[in-house]
Amino acid sequence: MQQTLNTTLLIIGGGPGGYVAAIRAGQLGISTILVEGQALGGTCLNIGCIPSKALIHVAEQFQQTRHHSQGSALGINVSAPTLDIGKSVEWKDGIVDRLTTGVAALLRKHKVQVIHGWAKVIDGKTVEIEGADTRIQCEHLLLASGSKSVNLPMLPLGGPIISSTEALAPKALPKRLIVVGGGYIGLELGIAYRKLGAEVSVVEAQERILPAYDAELTQPVLESVKQLGIKLYLKHSVEGFDAATHTLQVRDPNGDSLKLETDQVLVAVGRKPNTQGWNLEALNLDMNGSAVRIDNRCQTSMRNVWAIGDLAGEPMLAHRAMAQGEMVAELIAGQHREFNPTAIAAVCFTDPELVVVGKTPDEAKAAGLDCVVSSFPFAANGRAMTLESKNGFVRVVARRDNHLIVGWQAVGVGVSELSTAFGQSLEMGARLEDIAGTIHAHPTLGEAVQEAALRALGHALHL
Repeated sequence: MQQTLNTTLLIIGGGPGGYVAAIRAGQLGISTILVEGQALGGTCLNIGCIPSKALIHVAEQFQQTRHHSQGSALGINVSAPTLDIGKSVEWKDGIVDRLTTGVAALLRKHKVQVIHGWAKVIDGKTVEIEGADTRIQCEHLLLASGSKSVNLPMLPLGGPIISSTEALAPKALPKRLIVVGGGYIGLELGIAYRKLGAEVSVVEAQERILPAYDAELTQPVLESVKQLGIKLYLKHSVEGFDAATHTLQVRDPNGDSLKLETDQVLVAVGRKPNTQGWNLEALNLDMNGSAVRIDNRCQTSMRNVWAIGDLAGEPMLAHRAMAQGEMVAELIAGQHREFNPTAIAAVCFTDPELVVVGKTPDEAKAAGLDCVVSSFPFAANGRAMTLESKNGFVRVVARRDNHLIVGWQAVGVGVSELSTAFGQSLEMGARLEDIAGTIHAHPTLGEAVQEAALRALGHALHL
């Protein structure tokens, strides 16, 4: 006999958006059920942001140790290191496990009922759990099903053809790896695998790597990639893979065919909203391409049905999903909220790292803004020198008339940590004078933020 559960809020998907919405709803006393078919934490905690940063850290440590085994300028000498990738993966899994266990504990603490199973939408108020003989009736339905990797028809996954999921849990390292896609996922993993000792090539259809970012910002990454010995095949399209000869067929810009030998091919050509397999179509919601269309309160075209995170399209960022989830819970509790951030930071954990917050110079120009653009190089920053990382810069974009800051960009070691300061300055409506007049601790990378603002005002001190 079918069991029927009743709740105020039903959330489909336990990723960053879904679980944050559930925790906030619990804090506000809203009766909440969360349905998740796989592990709590979604892509981000299990097979995305967290494990990839763990693997990147392992790769960086291994490369540094190898560097010191060849005699470094710092005077550190060690014998040549070896890598036990099984142990590395175990360490990474331990971090993931601690985080997902923590999420489960927080949900319990806030009296959220978690049901492990696959949801099937019946209508805007009803969801069934496949194979569990359970039906859930709700007043509010929150869709947070996330996204999944885009597959290429000519490169079906399996055997030597892998996605980022398999790349983050290697049983052994390939001698040769070809990454298809020169965006942030492909490059983050490609650089990590190169540092771990694999021969890496990147095939990208566009004319440069990280095509979503401007050329000036990606130049230090391009230099680093070449220095690491990663081969780039730009403006090349993929035609297929021959398993018998272990070769990837690609077409060069002149239309000639090339055969590239490899042990593994990592397909990293982007992600798309996860709309299939759970009967979303039953709701007949308005769509925005492949994503669910939402308004500035994350409401869909159906009353009391909400959508957040990657399901609602770009930017597909965990921190955007979290902020949206928190807001939806507060709206259901009767608070007045809307999702209207000045800017959402995008961070790329390549070597060096990239951060973009707000408008780039080109975007400001396209928006008809007359802006002053100024950058300060890390080559003139004492802390960067002590970190052996002089590549990169901080760049500020501000209106010429009133000096209101509309954008920040940075490329360099550890610049992901500057994203908070960038985001805060935009949200608080800071002007160049505000940043220039704030005393920044010395020696820190953050001094380059102050110096960029000072330079925009015409009086950088250390340049």
